[in-house]
Amino acid sequence: MIKVTQVKALPNYILSLTFNDGIQGEVSIKERLFGEVFEPLKDAEYFNRVSIDPHGVICWPNNADLASDVLYEKIKLRY
Repeated sequence: MIKVTQVKALPNYILSLTFNDGIQGEVSIKERLFGEVFEPLKDAEYFNRVSIDPHGVICWPNNADLASDVLYEKIKLRY
């Protein structure tokens, strides 16, 4: 199972990610910031509060999360 092992929030709604197989890359999630759950992430300070849950999924304090496998595929397609 693909899991995120490191995450860092960058400007312009970009996440720098490292996965458990060593793949690294950056993904913009700007196009995903709509709807009740993701709306708070438009605030840069809140966006920066990204973390990794015990299952290796990136998440925010309001329980917004993004599937690790989808992010992984976005990065892997660039290689």
